[in-house]
Order: sequence, then structure tokens, then C-alpha cells
Amino acid sequence: MEKIWLKSYPPGVPAEIDTTPHGSLAGLLEAAFLTFATRTAFVCMGRELSYAELDNRSRALAAWFQSQGLEPGARIAVMLPNLLQYPVTLAAILRAGYVVVNVNPLYTARELEHQLNDSGAQAIVLLDTFLPTFNALGHNTPVRHVVVASAGGQTDTASTSHVTFDQALQQGADAPFTRVAISPDDVAVLQYTGGTTGVSKGATLLHRNLIANVLQSEAWREAALRGRDDIGQYVTVVALPLYHVFGLTVCGLLSMRTGGLGILIPNPRDIPAMVRTLRGFAINAFPAVNTLFNALVNDPDFASLDFSKLVQATGGGMAVQQAVAARWQAVTGVPIVEGYGLSETSPSVSTSPPGATAFSGSIGVPLPSTEISIRDDDGREMPLGEPGEICIRGPQVMAGYWNRPEETASVMTPDGFFRSGDIGVMNERGFVKLVDRKKDMIIVSGFNVYPNEIEDVVAKHPGVFEVVAVGVPDAHSGEVVKLFIVRKDPALSQTDIFAFCAQQLTGYKHPKLIEFRTELPKSAVGKILRRALRDDAG
Repeated sequence: MEKIWLKSYPPGVPAEIDTTPHGSLAGLLEAAFLTFATRTAFVCMGRELSYAELDNRSRALAAWFQSQGLEPGARIAVMLPNLLQYPVTLAAILRAGYVVVNVNPLYTARELEHQLNDSGAQAIVLLDTFLPTFNALGHNTPVRHVVVASAGGQTDTASTSHVTFDQALQQGADAPFTRVAISPDDVAVLQYTGGTTGVSKGATLLHRNLIANVLQSEAWREAALRGRDDIGQYVTVVALPLYHVFGLTVCGLLSMRTGGLGILIPNPRDIPAMVRTLRGFAINAFPAVNTLFNALVNDPDFASLDFSKLVQATGGGMAVQQAVAARWQAVTGVPIVEGYGLSETSPSVSTSPPGATAFSGSIGVPLPSTEISIRDDDGREMPLGEPGEICIRGPQVMAGYWNRPEETASVMTPDGFFRSGDIGVMNERGFVKLVDRKKDMIIVSGFNVYPNEIEDVVAKHPGVFEVVAVGVPDAHSGEVVKLFIVRKDPALSQTDIFAFCAQQLTGYKHPKLIEFRTELPKSAVGKILRRALRDDAG
């Protein structure tokens, strides 16, 4: 396949990246800790964490985990928002040869139990606010070590069932840290994603996968910085959650790799508080999703921030709307460039080259060492300009789904391409535009919502006979969940369903619209025609 996109690369960006100098993420991070020891790595709620402190604290926490008898390869769940404890925990797990299992802090007990059991997590680090959710699971998970953090930096007291984050650091500082041999092919992160089956599954990301994506993103950033001698320490707004793969790689690992400063935003929904936090910083990078860009440009104080050194505003996770992009550029003077990625690709696959002067609506060209092939259902490559499934090959593509060889085989082609399930078109310059999603996935504010999971939950309500979940357009969040329900109990109301879902599903998965019907459209073999309902709903 001819790599036609290479002619669209900016000068100086290599066609291939070399990951061999970095054997593991642990080595990559430790080199940064040493090189940038005196710099501030992250700030959050008025507190600072230097690279030297990040080095010392992560080493202490790694030693504490080792003192508990956890062997290399053990999975450790992390259920934290964007607080200073997150990068410390991330680095500690990686340095000790363990596996990071990122958990959405807003998960319900049902969702959390599945992920802990599926991953086989033996330990968890979580915020005290979410401890009741974990405690509701009892002893139904393999977790035996619990570390509880506090947003204020201090957790009142430990109990017989857990230790505080500070206590773990204190005990670990007095314990020996044993370096372990870590291979590029060792598992670094289990990044959970959904599927058309409705079962959340872990994308197995190896050290070499994430290193590759960090270096690919770094090459793009260096091109964007060429000629910008006014930029000192690179400042990134970390409003994307670090437990999400976009935030993990682009805001977390890349920032640390390059000695940058990350401004951690624990609650990106509180726009006035975010604007107050950002005041006084000359922002260089602002990765976000459409809903956040939209909320910011509608805040009256946002325009008064310092955008004089803004280099990159990158949209991902969901489509950026043209109107939002236009208003963002009018306020900041910098266009939003869209990127494309998935949990299975660590995540970045493509983005527009640096130097764009306007929003294009394209997801850009493949990153270095990355190939995109547009294929039909039989795996044949489509001509330029013709739609087909976006298939990806590159060093950032996952090793597979955790303990699911059949599902892994179903998404990989014989020649090593990952089948994304998304429909796209490539033009003669190698730029790709998303056309549609082959899967039935719903994207709410950048988060994947899988209809089968919603349907499985709602179908358990005794008043429901049949249910289908679809995504419908929404001006605020891109899409929202709509339910079509056939009632078993004629008295069943929308209020009943909303209340039931609130107990079973995290917020972004909640249905916003419900339509009751006497019957649902079905195929000749009895399969509910979801697409027909989605077309009706749209």
C-alpha cells in the first residue's frame, strides 16, 4: 500500500519512529524524573509536584506495593480523578512492573465489580469519596490491598481494611524498592472499553505500544513548536481525565516525557473554577472534547485568559462541531485540529499536521509508523474517495483484548490491521474523514456508551418487556442515549426507568429520552432493527 499521506507531513517529521532506546515506560519516566528534577511536573488546587518529588513518591509507593507481596505483573486498579496522586500512582505501578487498570471513578458498584474481576486486580488506589462504592462489593473481587486518597491531600484515618495514601508513602519510604526487569512486551495498562456484545473488556496495552504513541505524539509536537522560541516549559491543560486513554497518553505520559507542566483539573464540569485555575498560566496545549470546548467559549471569563502562547488545541473522543470550532478560533486565535484514536490504539492514530490555519473537519493523516487502510467488508482496499472501514496497523496497536482471544481475532486482519468499526474516506493527500460508525456505539461527551450494556440493565426492570438503546444527536454532548421500550407493566413510567438507571449506570450512560411503543421493528429472523429506530430517533 502506497503511503500517500507522507507527502502531507510537515518538514522534519519522520516517517518512522524508533522505540528501541526505551525498554519500558518505567525507564522513559525515570529518565524524565532525572533530567527535569527541578521543574514542576503538575499543579492541582494550589499545590505543586516537582519531578524530583514525583520520583521519590512513586518510588516509595512502588516499594509499599512490593512490601505487600505483590509480584510483577499484578494488576492494580486506579480509581482517581485528576489529582496529584494519579501521576504518583501511575509511575509507581509502572516502575514496579505492575499493570495499571484504569477505572472510571463514577462507576457504579456493578460496573466496578465487573472490571475488578475481569482484570483480576489484587489492589486498588481510590479516592475516599468512592470508597462506599467499593465497600458495597464486599469480598466479591480479588482485591486485597486498598489505598485511599483524599482530594485535600490528607485522609483522616486508616482502617483495618485499608491504608491511606499518605501512610502507604510513609511506610514505602522506609521499605526497600527492588528494581525488576521489564520487557517492552510486558503489559503496562489494561484500558477498558466496551463492545457490541455489551461486555466491557480490557485493551491490553504493552509498554512498547504506549512508548510508541508517546514518541509519535512527540514528533508531531516538535513540528508544531518549530520556530516558536517564545515557548519555555510546555504547559498542558489536563482537563481530560487521566483514566481515559486520551488523557493518559497525550496529557500524562507525553507531558512527563518532555518535562512539561500539567495543570490538573479534577472537575472539568465546573467551568468557572477551571477558568480561575488557568488564569496566570500561558497555556501551550489544550486537548479536549467538543463539549468542553463549547462550554469554555460560552463562559464570559474564558476570553480573558492568556492565549498568546497557545500552540495546539486538539479535539478527540467525539466529533468537533463546526460552530464550536469557529467560536474557539475567534476567542483564542488558534484553530482546533481533530485527531482520531481508540483505546485499542493507545490511543492516537491520526491528526492534522501542525500549521493548520482553520478547522477542517478531517481527522488528519496517520502518525509516523502508522498505516491506515480503508477496506470493504471482505477486507479489500477501497479506492481513494470511497468509504470503507478504517483499519489501522502500527506499533501503538494493542496486543489484544485481555483474556478474550476470540474477540481479538475478530478485530484483527490476517495482515495485522486492527478493524476499528468506523467508516471513513481517504483523499489523494492521505487525509481521512470520518463518515459513520459501523458499530452501534454511542459517544456521549467523548465517552463510549455501548447499547447492549444499557439494554441489559434496563431489561432487568420487571416492568420492561423489550428495550433498545440508540444514540441521538445532542447540541451539548454530541449524542445522548434514547430508549425505545415495550412495557410489560402498563403502569411503567419514564420516571421509573430514570430512577432505575441512576442506580445501575454511571452518569454519562443514563438515558435522557424514553419512548414507549407497542412493538419494535424486527427482521425476518426476529432481530430488532436498531438502525431503523436510530433513523426514527434522529
